[in-house]
Amino acid sequence: MAQTKRLIFKVNNLEKSYGSYSVLKIGKLEIHPGTIYGIVGTVGSGKSALLNILAGIEKESSGTVLYDDEPYQSNWLGKILPHVEIFYSNNPELESSSQTVAGYVAEKFGKKKNVIENRYFNEGSFRNLWSRKMKLISQGERHWLGMILACEADPRVLLVDDYGIYFNANMEKDFRNQLTKMNRTLGTTLVLSSPTDVHLKKFASVLIYLDNGRISKIRPGLSRSSQRSPSRDKKDNKNNHGNRNSRNQNSKNKR
Repeated sequence: MAQTKRLIFKVNNLEKSYGSYSVLKIGKLEIHPGTIYGIVGTVGSGKSALLNILAGIEKESSGTVLYDDEPYQSNWLGKILPHVEIFYSNNPELESSSQTVAGYVAEKFGKKKNVIENRYFNEGSFRNLWSRKMKLISQGERHWLGMILACEADPRVLLVDDYGIYFNANMEKDFRNQLTKMNRTLGTTLVLSSPTDVHLKKFASVLIYLDNGRISKIRPGLSRSSQRSPSRDKKDNKNNHGNRNSRNQNSKNKR
């Protein structure tokens, strides 16, 4: 009897509405581990709503959303508890935090703070960003910061909204190389959204197109075999799952 392949996300009969306005209506969506997915759709297509739900930022109006075969947990107030293995580059706390960028990085990364400062904030146009308050930086700067934190966090699953729209060609290429390396060497599952497939089709394995909150089509992106070999997938996922378990346990202990 064939063994059922484990999924990172499993979505069934998902609906999301704000009052009488329906934002999402997705019958079925499966996200497999170690794969790069591109979510493509124009403004109002439901991309951000979908990523917010997968990230545990918002709750679906109806249907089921499972992460690693389990529903998200909620606290006694009914607020969803985001999973420690998932990093969302557009997390609302980046916009609302009164901390400086330096303070936020120190809280999240501890002793790695100095490495991150030297790597990204010692020169160029982002040098002065280090000492500014998170809630006072621009949307483009916040998006860049989210990508930096995502690459340094080394999550099991990385969700990125509006990928590439605030980057010039060189910045996009640099981030694309970093994300592809994460996927190849660590088995990171990536789900990135964008208004067009211009950037995503260069490195996503699967392209999912949304139209008015519904999946209109699913197309293959780059060949899976061109990104990584199946034997390496199996080995990397096994090894890195253990490594991430250790890191996630350390994160829980810090909490």
